[in-house]
Amino acid sequence: MTITLYHVPQSRSMRSLWLLHELEVPFELVTLPFDKTLRSPEFLTRSPAGRVPALEIEGERMFETGAITEYLCERFSPDGMGRSPGSPDRMAWLVWLHFAETLSQHAAALTQQHIMLYEDAMRSPVVMKLEAARIGKCYDALEARLSTPIENRDTLLTSGFSAVDVSVGQAVYMTRHFRGLEAHPAVAAWYARITERPAFQASLPQAGEETLYAQDFYPAWEG
Repeated sequence: MTITLYHVPQSRSMRSLWLLHELEVPFELVTLPFDKTLRSPEFLTRSPAGRVPALEIEGERMFETGAITEYLCERFSPDGMGRSPGSPDRMAWLVWLHFAETLSQHAAALTQQHIMLYEDAMRSPVVMKLEAARIGKCYDALEARLSTPIENRDTLLTSGFSAVDVSVGQAVYMTRHFRGLEAHPAVAAWYARITERPAFQASLPQAGEETLYAQDFYPAWEG
């Protein structure tokens, strides 16, 4: 069996990379720059919107992080990193898996504002503040979940660590560049726990790789 992941450091594909390390399945990693390479005809055969991640497995091709996560969990760890149909936590697993994309959309908007738009006149302090506030609302939802006094609520699911901690944790890795966790202590403690995992550390940019973020934090501009 051959699995190949196409990846850009510090992008959504980091989520799939972290998951593959957690699953401990063999895979090949192709690291790409965040540039016109993603629009090349060759890459568009793997991901038609020109985005990462893209996954090849046994000759078949996939894109979209949520779909990749569901497929990998169903195939390799349905009741470990995944929760199979019939599991008491199946509904919560699906909800938090896709909640990660809500966070990621706000991070993507702010990445565009602070990094991708190359002239100051293109940037909007209003958008920066709105998107950062929306991240704060998402943190509120996570704080409420993680503050619930239920046994084993060290993770997003009562039944323990899973791919939803990976998916949401990687999204928080991105959003922390624009909104800190100081006002959300339960989220901060959970994030600290899961990012100690060797699989997370293995998903971080490696020495010499070009990174998306040049600094740890990008405050909203004053308009």
